[in-house]
Amino acid sequence: MVGAGADLIELGVPFSDPIADGPVIQRASERALAHHVSVRDVLGMVRRFRQEDQETPVVLMGYLNPVEVMGHDEFARQAQEAGVDGVLIVDVPPEESHELVLRLRNASLDLVYLLAPTSTEDRIAKIAAVASGFVYYVSVKGVTGAGHLNVGEVADKLEHIRRHVHLPVGVGFGIQDAETAAGVARVADAVIVGSAIVRRIEELSATPQQIPETVAAFLGELRRAIDAAGRH
Repeated sequence: MVGAGADLIELGVPFSDPIADGPVIQRASERALAHHVSVRDVLGMVRRFRQEDQETPVVLMGYLNPVEVMGHDEFARQAQEAGVDGVLIVDVPPEESHELVLRLRNASLDLVYLLAPTSTEDRIAKIAAVASGFVYYVSVKGVTGAGHLNVGEVADKLEHIRRHVHLPVGVGFGIQDAETAAGVARVADAVIVGSAIVRRIEELSATPQQIPETVAAFLGELRRAIDAAGRH
């Protein structure tokens, strides 16, 4: 993925009740859990990745329950030692994240927050006060992989967000192809693609040897479209 042009890797931590994720990523979590993939296994993947790549940022995306089970301090310590750069925990609102933010920052880890089309000015300001690394704007009302985003509406919302947020703002949910990626790249600081990649992995689950080439080809299309859009 990095060789094909990915600037940052978002690595999902499987969870049994992924409330923000659509069917594609739900099924991916179910497959991972069926193979007993745990938080510790995911951290092991990061450690192996770091043997080859020390530079590309890695952000874990998941839910609070596995972190609670491991313990905030232990999770932060192991994530730092593995080479994780940040964590996106979908179900941690800013009002309830103070302890976790402290533990992660002590381990030099960023806590990435989500903003949505329905986020109010007050909500944006609250998240701006605690977010670090970058902010993830959910471009459509729905779960991952849902709907088709309107780039004009995204641009308008980003204007409001940037009145409060001075971190990079990445846009995800609903980016399925190179054309949409290019449109988002013109207005956002990052183009975040999840379900479109995981869907290709799922389609090739019977022939896994084809997955790297197929995913790389798709990411190459996105990379070229984003670069041609002229915003970096």
